[in-house]
Amino acid sequence: MRVGVPKETWPGEVRVALIPAGVPPLIKAGLQVAIEQGAGSAAGFLDSAYEAQGAAILSRAELFATSDVLLTVRATPLDGGIRPGQGLIGFADPLGSPQAIRDSAGRGATLLSMELMPRITRAQSMDALSSMATIAGYKGVLLAADALPRIFPMLMTAAGTVSPARVFVVGAGVAGLQAIASARRLGARVEAYDVRPAVKEQVQSLGAKFVELPLEAADAEDKGGYATAQDESFYRRQREMMLKVVASSDVVITTALIPGKPAPILVTAEMVEAMQPGSVVVDLAAERGGNCELTMPDQRVVHRGVTIIGPSNPAALVPYHASQMYSKNITTFLLHLLGKDGAQNPSFTVNPDDEITRETLLTREGKVVHPRLQEA
Repeated sequence: MRVGVPKETWPGEVRVALIPAGVPPLIKAGLQVAIEQGAGSAAGFLDSAYEAQGAAILSRAELFATSDVLLTVRATPLDGGIRPGQGLIGFADPLGSPQAIRDSAGRGATLLSMELMPRITRAQSMDALSSMATIAGYKGVLLAADALPRIFPMLMTAAGTVSPARVFVVGAGVAGLQAIASARRLGARVEAYDVRPAVKEQVQSLGAKFVELPLEAADAEDKGGYATAQDESFYRRQREMMLKVVASSDVVITTALIPGKPAPILVTAEMVEAMQPGSVVVDLAAERGGNCELTMPDQRVVHRGVTIIGPSNPAALVPYHASQMYSKNITTFLLHLLGKDGAQNPSFTVNPDDEITRETLLTREGKVVHPRLQEA
């Protein structure tokens, strides 16, 4: 069985699906590994490092023609000659771009989505969304610290006392919790809010204050632990109550994403206008339109002295370690698909009886097979 890793072609995508250290475990499992020339260069991984670990370096055409399965960061849309029955694993944006999934089915690909990895104990090491959210939360704080015209920690100096920056994190999922931890390490005074009351203890364990808004959210969390979308009346009341907290913050970091849906607007123009000049909003939901009404993806907007930063792919801003974490996730998943007999008889087969495979499998034998995608 031959595994290929193509160079990413999505604009601004500099991560790579497999790092050199990920090659030996695949070879040990009986696989042949090939990398497209220059695939890892932008993330800091040279072709020579892959060759030293036993991988072949091929052109894009050779890679697509000879690989049984392709490991990618962004599986759709994929610029290359997909063959019927060829395996394809990566971020596929299945709920946001169902048409691209149907196109992949039409080309005969066996497509599996890293986004739909179930949040169960035995799949934790394959949870790429959490890995990338960890990077995003960390980088979001650094972007804010760089743009803020003041420092994060409290300092007591001969020139006087410098008060700590006030950081407000909206959304306490993986990205939000990492943002809280990173801001606290830099010495900021941190507050956080989430629609899910159950995360209060996690927020407090990181040294932040949990902002409690007297709002009742219906089914705030799905079975996978993700926040669920609320109705517009809930978001309206939430915005009204958040105004005071946002206005008193030096930095607001938003992380609220609903899988397959536009990001909810949580920070309005009115809130931004209530913040002090020099304040910063970092919107980590920019890829889905943003949580801030004024966000423009991948642009730095200054509105009445407040800077709004909306990176659409924050994990790619730290491509070396983002690739390292993703490589571990995707290779663990691939080896799981091979099963216990991988070293003796490796072949790319899918077993829909397995929960991990069933939840991530999008297309097979020319058809869209995932129930949620069939509805879409």
